[in-house]
Amino acid sequence: QVQLVESGGGLVQAGGSLRLSCVASGRTFFNYAVGWFRQAPGKEREFVASISWSGRNTYFSNSVKGRFAISRDNDKDTIYLQMNSLKPDDTAVYFCAADTIVVPGGQDPQYWGLGTQVTVSS
Repeated sequence: QVQLVESGGGLVQAGGSLRLSCVASGRTFFNYAVGWFRQAPGKEREFVASISWSGRNTYFSNSVKGRFAISRDNDKDTIYLQMNSLKPDDTAVYFCAADTIVVPGGQDPQYWGLGTQVTVSS
């Protein structure tokens, strides 16, 4: 089992920045890829970004490419999502999720956190 806890969400004005964190506990974390997903009210959950277990490979949705960055610190069992140039359309609950592979269009990851709310005001 892997337990994931997100933090760092909040209310920010358009154009601002936030950094989300996802702390893992349980099984050996560095073996897992981790992704960030989001779900806005009335919309389906969507892939945002992911990073391989080594950190060498990263993936981003077209809607956040160039604005968001993902990184991991395996010594701290933590994944980060740096979100810059935020837009009102980025408003959603953000979830981190882990599995051996997490890629856009892939299977849903096995382990999920409970999410953190990000609200971007115009």
